[in-house]
Amino acid sequence: MLLQRVLVLLLAGSMAAAQATKEPSSIEEATAGLERHDGFFTYYWDSKAGKIWLEVSRFDEDFLYVNSLATGLGSNPVGLDRSQLGRDRVVRFERVGPRVLLVQDNLEYRAVTDNPDEQRAVRESFARSVLWGAEVAAESGGRVLLDATDFLLRDAHDVIGRLKQSGQGSFSLDRSRSALYLPRTRTFPDNTEFEVTLTFASNDPGRLVSEVTPSAESVTLRQRHSFVRLPEAGYQPRRFDPRSGAIPVRYFDYAQPLDQPLEQRLVMRHRLRKQDPSAELSEALEPIVYYLDRGTPEPVRGALLDGARWWNAAFEAAGYRDAFRVELLPEGADPLDVRYNVIQWVHRSTRGWSYGSSVVDPRTGEILKGHVQLGSLRVRQDRMIVESLHPLFNGSDRYGSCALEAGVEA
Repeated sequence: MLLQRVLVLLLAGSMAAAQATKEPSSIEEATAGLERHDGFFTYYWDSKAGKIWLEVSRFDEDFLYVNSLATGLGSNPVGLDRSQLGRDRVVRFERVGPRVLLVQDNLEYRAVTDNPDEQRAVRESFARSVLWGAEVAAESGGRVLLDATDFLLRDAHDVIGRLKQSGQGSFSLDRSRSALYLPRTRTFPDNTEFEVTLTFASNDPGRLVSEVTPSAESVTLRQRHSFVRLPEAGYQPRRFDPRSGAIPVRYFDYAQPLDQPLEQRLVMRHRLRKQDPSAELSEALEPIVYYLDRGTPEPVRGALLDGARWWNAAFEAAGYRDAFRVELLPEGADPLDVRYNVIQWVHRSTRGWSYGSSVVDPRTGEILKGHVQLGSLRVRQDRMIVESLHPLFNGSDRYGSCALEAGVEA
């Protein structure tokens, strides 16, 4: 009897070990019946489980990962605006046995040299970051399937930290009230976009949150994860000059000669090339196009389209003809889609600043997507100021009356 029990236990152990070492099923078997989306990264939507399954076929190949805030809180002092860009990181997938890691190298410290030993010395001297790790759920011919749901359903934009920093209380992510947002989860040849609805809960929400949310204890926003193909070779970085007024990308180059500074700065700029490099004035191979938010009302819409187009005079002075265009964003287009440079119309409960940001290749400073945030209340404030100072000011005008009520003397 004792021998039989021992044999049963040994058999059970060997079966468990066999199951543990069993090869994952094929991707085709694991995704049968799921909704497949092909693009830069192929993914599958499991509607029953509410999961996103990511197919990874390229390992040790760099691409750009960007997180953004798709919908805003509406409070200027807090600063969580609609379509607010977050960090852009050069990352890659690395496989180690049954596990896949999403790795970000430390590009702030580099050795710009052809000597691989110098490059390795710098790379191993500073920490890198593993942003995500997942077990291989299925495999087919070098392609693997990963459950990306937990990676996507997280506070990548650090809304919790921003709310706390601005004195609005301690919030936590409530996964039971969070889910994938399918209308803006799509994949294209050069970028894959995942959007999620996240709900942040608090028992002690601050006053600013209470002013702009229907229930201050429950703040629901949407965040975006973008996987973007890095641009093709051929872009020529340009050194930053503080007199230019441009914004730099900064890094430390440990391959610089001893009499040169370690800190290096490159200008953030769009790639712009002439069709005829020898011509004094030439069309561009690919003009820079910015798209205006369709939510911008008239007469502001027309004024912005006309005013932004004045930039073409500067491009002509630099030797380019029709190299810069401003058009209305195509109907149904996603303003956070990296394929569109966007002038965004942003509403807040109180007047705030307008500002610009970009999706940038950190290696070179090349702008892949320009994004301008225009606060809608700025134009109202500007009009009040002009009318309060205009010699023909009519006190019965509703904007002028607002200016007087605000304490501005006509």
